[in-house]
Amino acid sequence: MTAGASPSVDPAGRVPARTAAGTAAAPGPTRWRWWTGTLVVAAVVALLRAFVVQSFVIPSASMEPTLTVGDRVLVARWDHEVRRGDVVVFDGTGVFAPDREPARNPLAAAGRGLAGWLGLPLGEPDFVKRVIGVGGDTVACCDAAGRITVNGAAVTEPYLHAGDAASAEPFNVVVPQGHLWLLGDHRSDSGDSRSHLGDPGGGMVALQQVIGRVIGVWWPLTEVHGVGRAGPVGPA
Repeated sequence: MTAGASPSVDPAGRVPARTAAGTAAAPGPTRWRWWTGTLVVAAVVALLRAFVVQSFVIPSASMEPTLTVGDRVLVARWDHEVRRGDVVVFDGTGVFAPDREPARNPLAAAGRGLAGWLGLPLGEPDFVKRVIGVGGDTVACCDAAGRITVNGAAVTEPYLHAGDAASAEPFNVVVPQGHLWLLGDHRSDSGDSRSHLGDPGGGMVALQQVIGRVIGVWWPLTEVHGVGRAGPVGPA
């Protein structure tokens, strides 16, 4: 095509796109729609994760038989009332896990949030245990029948792993207000509050570190079931 000539057109009247030798064509609306959709989905996921429900992968056998390795559980974040017998996920930083620096990269933090909502293992210091004592409780083990007592009343624990004692280690603790005493259901294979009796804080976890209550298993499909509240453990 000579200088000043009009661009050639095909029989349908379309002007061909510029080649690499010319100016690149402007991106069409498809790319903008993709980015907009991605941002909307990310925002919805972030809101769900922050206020409604989150998914976690069970990494160990410490909660068997209630939860087994590889189970993906749904955690309710809207229910802030923690009771004895609840199975909760919590941030163990400073108690069950070493202190860590908070994420400073907002994109990396968003990616971890999305992965966490989808139930992907992140390696962060999140733990799942059962609440045995709440603020003000005296929790001890064991009575003459080998049972845990809460405020002097024996606790019945039908969720314990078969063959496990209530605890192989004796203890007698008073739970400070605003804190929890937490144990795994598989007592012989659980690192829990008992493992930190000699540490600062004595294995107590602050209420504000609770992420939410486990309400059910959603994967694998053959194991889908709810995780109800065990009822008041010990005296009302």
